[in-house]
Amino acid sequence: MATLADGLPPRSPAPLAQKAWLTVGILFLAGILSVIDRSAINLLVDPLKADLGVTDEQIGLLQGLAFGLFYACMGIPMGMAADRFSRRNLIAFGITIWSLATIWSGLAGSFGELFTARLLVGFGEAALSPAAISLIADLFRPERRGRPIAVFMTGQGLANGLAISVTGVILTAAATGAFTGLPMIGGLAPWRLAFLLFGSAGLVVAATLLILTREPARLTPAGVTGATGPRRAPGADEARYFWRNRAVLAPLYFGFAICFTVAYGAGAWAPTMLMRVYGVNPGFLAAWLGPMAMAFSAIGPLIGGTLLDRSMRAGKPMARLSILMFAPLFAIPSVLAVMAGEQHLAAFLVASSAAVFSVIGTVMLATLQSVVPPHMRGSAISLTLVLNTLLGAALGPVLVASLTQRVLGDDAQVGWAIVIVCLPCLLIASALYALARRRMRAALDQGTGECARLLTAEAAARA
Repeated sequence: MATLADGLPPRSPAPLAQKAWLTVGILFLAGILSVIDRSAINLLVDPLKADLGVTDEQIGLLQGLAFGLFYACMGIPMGMAADRFSRRNLIAFGITIWSLATIWSGLAGSFGELFTARLLVGFGEAALSPAAISLIADLFRPERRGRPIAVFMTGQGLANGLAISVTGVILTAAATGAFTGLPMIGGLAPWRLAFLLFGSAGLVVAATLLILTREPARLTPAGVTGATGPRRAPGADEARYFWRNRAVLAPLYFGFAICFTVAYGAGAWAPTMLMRVYGVNPGFLAAWLGPMAMAFSAIGPLIGGTLLDRSMRAGKPMARLSILMFAPLFAIPSVLAVMAGEQHLAAFLVASSAAVFSVIGTVMLATLQSVVPPHMRGSAISLTLVLNTLLGAALGPVLVASLTQRVLGDDAQVGWAIVIVCLPCLLIASALYALARRRMRAALDQGTGECARLLTAEAAARA
């Protein structure tokens, strides 16, 4: 098994900057499409209900469980695959699967078909983040990883706003008959057309990745040796490492997952809340919510990446845990948007959460790359997919939908369901990150703990 010690920067030179950034650019596009393909359904709630005859609770299942079941189940296997095989090929495979499944979503004729298609979207998307973050970690030195990870996260953040704007434009154009008479697509319902267009774009990105990029060498920091002797069963080393360091890793992972209960739960129902509570239409969402969400999504990862890189250069690796501790509190105004009283202010508050969760995502993923050995990076990210999916994607939207339908008993009360579910989650997430920070600090003071040694080794190498 790998041994850990303080070390120097990677011995092997990083790839040329332009080639590294080309790969990041394609991953950026893949991240955009991954989120669009999973979240476009959030703006299509009422058209889907009218066309397929489904309920709010079934929509919640499509938003959460249908996507999240395979996404969670395949997270760990995809992470281990990213640690063992070509990450470039794994990402291209995943993009192809989820894009074909998105096209199928647009052709589905029943709730069962759409549920199955969303399962396959989750299966394909489970490959992206573990392989992409691991790839970036080998393309850039530790003190320069913050910004490329931020760029990748920016794509995923921008996608929420893009999905809102583009889908809103499609729905608005369809209402005016813009697609009438066009071959093949002229007779499709607007929500079906959106899925077909998004899925087709993904196939183009998968081909571009295969044609223009190559798999980089896996860089190993000095003092962190490769595995020796017979290799244990897949996952054995990872499980032992995570168990030994559970005092720090458990609150980190669960804090992240509970944050994304809010991100998925509130994000899934916020457009519907604005339409039901404030009476806005898809045109308003396309013109206001979409652009604001994109602006906040662009700001968040840049802030997170810049703070990360500066803290590393200043030799303050613990600063990232302080960022994680306070960041969830800045999302509280967004879950209180139902109380705004005016549609533009409500849309602004909803959109602001994109910056907060982008900061959290950027800092968290970069931190995980620093507190696990290089050969476990994919697995470390995949575990976030499992927990974020089970507590976030699968649970968040259904909790909001069930509370609206079964407890409050009024579709127009969905905004209050968001408050009841999400506000406590943000406070709990902040407390968990505070606990992780305290335990990491104690490990540093005592000179113990593998996570603490790895984190400080990068800062010491930079100094």
